[in-house]
Amino acid sequence: MTNPYLGRPASSFDFQHIRYEKSGYRATVTFNRPEALNAIIYPLLLELREAFLDASFDDAVAVLVLTGAGDRAFCAGADLGEQKQFIDRPQDYWKWMGAFIEAHDRLRNLGKPTIARLNGIVVGGGNEFNMSCDLAIAADDIYIRQVGASHGSVAAAGATQWLPIIVGDRRAREILFLNEEIPAAKALEWGLVNQVTPRHQLDAAVEAMAEKLYRKLPEVTRYTKQHINFWRDFSWGVTIGHARDWLSIHANAYETTEAVRAFGAKRKPDYDSVRTAQGEPRSQTCPHCGARGLSTSHKFCGECGKSLT
Repeated sequence: MTNPYLGRPASSFDFQHIRYEKSGYRATVTFNRPEALNAIIYPLLLELREAFLDASFDDAVAVLVLTGAGDRAFCAGADLGEQKQFIDRPQDYWKWMGAFIEAHDRLRNLGKPTIARLNGIVVGGGNEFNMSCDLAIAADDIYIRQVGASHGSVAAAGATQWLPIIVGDRRAREILFLNEEIPAAKALEWGLVNQVTPRHQLDAAVEAMAEKLYRKLPEVTRYTKQHINFWRDFSWGVTIGHARDWLSIHANAYETTEAVRAFGAKRKPDYDSVRTAQGEPRSQTCPHCGARGLSTSHKFCGECGKSLT
């Protein structure tokens, strides 16, 4: 009988959306959707979950490196092409979010040091995976950006929990409210990354850090990691369930719908109309039968069938 507590050869996994490799003491997981800036989709989350579990169980693996395919992106966050479907089926976002949470939990609780190799832009949920890693090394031409307040989502799947811990309260508010690009040099100054290196030296810098981590005692390192994780785990644990439900319930809210459709149309959201809509009625009453609570988008009454206009 195969021992279920041992890792498997990386080549035995038939992953479609990530690459999983092992070399010596190091495992590497790569977001492998370069044509979509390595954006996150549901099947990719399932593959991450499986790879992280295997790396955790494989006693030959001492360090895990998380990176993105190509030179353009580490990870651009959630794939909005997939996210559009949740406007009509918000209950499915709750399921999607469950896989996102599980992938993060397995990464943070890997029991081994993890390094984010930031080879390209780091956006939204991509930065949340960056922050789930223990350490980060960035190429000098990348930037980090949170986009939730601009794109119709609350960045409550890691960013609101961990940014105040990593960069401090005021800088976290600046990142989350303004959604501006943070160049690599500023990311280093603010503590979002540990090192910045010229792109051609990125692999050497990651390898040097991995080698230093390997030359440490594994059980002591694991327990040290567990203690350092305390505040991240605490802030995550008391909020992520609420975030999952709130984001699911609001997957078809007016602001979310406008932002997602604007992205698909390659335009900016109509921020003025969104603010105007906040002051307008959210429902209407049928002038014929008096039925109340009818959506303002409806043209006919669901009770009597007569025109509402």
